[in-house]
Amino acid sequence: MNEISVAQLNAMDKNSYSLIDIRDEGSVLYGIIPDAITIQAEELEKNAEKYMENIDKQKVIVYCQRGQQSIEIAQMLEQYGKECYSLKGGYNAYIMAGIVTDEEALKEKQEKAESSIRKKMHKQLFSPFAKACKTYQLINEGDHIAVCISGGKDSMLMAKLFQEIKRHRKVNFELTFLVMDPGYNKENRALIESNAKQLGIPITIFESDIFDVVDNVSKSPCYLCARMRRGHLYSKAKELGCNKIALGHHYDDVIETILMGMLHGAQIQTMMPKLHSTNFDGMELIRPMYLIRESDICKWRDYNELHFLQCACHFTETCSTCHEDGTTSSKRLETKKLIAKLKETNPFVENNIFKSMENVNLNTVITYKKDGKRHNFLDEY
Repeated sequence: MNEISVAQLNAMDKNSYSLIDIRDEGSVLYGIIPDAITIQAEELEKNAEKYMENIDKQKVIVYCQRGQQSIEIAQMLEQYGKECYSLKGGYNAYIMAGIVTDEEALKEKQEKAESSIRKKMHKQLFSPFAKACKTYQLINEGDHIAVCISGGKDSMLMAKLFQEIKRHRKVNFELTFLVMDPGYNKENRALIESNAKQLGIPITIFESDIFDVVDNVSKSPCYLCARMRRGHLYSKAKELGCNKIALGHHYDDVIETILMGMLHGAQIQTMMPKLHSTNFDGMELIRPMYLIRESDICKWRDYNELHFLQCACHFTETCSTCHEDGTTSSKRLETKKLIAKLKETNPFVENNIFKSMENVNLNTVITYKKDGKRHNFLDEY
């Protein structure tokens, strides 16, 4: 089977081949190689002849996340008379090959990223960030905030927005950019460190054995992993003298969580902009990206030609299995698609879902909980 390296791919004339990304939709959301066609592996296998007829290039290069599944797909496609290759190492190899080490290039990357926040995308990124901080009183005088960086686009942008709002000096507070390594392989660890360096984020890294522990769990490993990560972050942040931890959940996370709770959990609840820790006295969790749209985060990432981690857990080495709150990405992606479908006929559906949590009328609720106690409308009927 013919494989082609990232270096060979970059040296080729882009007009001489067709590039096909066969990863699942959840993975594609984290970024693709420029000019690639996205066709999921199952769909490509099912309708290979049709797709090959519509590709006018004789040379076809296929890639997956790590360069394993693409080998089989490329072999299968050869029967349709094409010269097919698998990208060695897959998308992960492409990302690693793009790591910047030149100091001058690093400086340019950082300046471009910061300029895009201050000018080009100020309205889409900094304004809603500052609004959330003010509306929900997320930053107070004397705070020491642990900005928790997972390595993904959301948390990296959050770190830059915190740096920007601190530059305005309206409130005196401290920041610690906290990265927990739950057991990443060396490539993923290097990618986090590289991205932090090129964005000018002075990270503090600590290690845990969460991936090893979760490897031995068969039931709800993603939920357990998310809970353990949260606990380790609280513990380390408190040890460092912080009174708050900040997570990078955004507007789309909020509305998807609301809908998922109703459809899959039979409950009405939201992802709160801030909450007190029940296990760590004096600690608070805040979500300053609460009003920022995911599409704008992606635009910032792509404009600055940045590539970030997904989750890279031991189960898949990608992020197609879990989300920061422990929900499976299949359910979240399903909900994301449902919202997009509803938006086709109701352009206000996203805002309506979000606002529904601000317009709860207890006189029309049969039962609700407050501080763990259940209340029924018949109690005061």
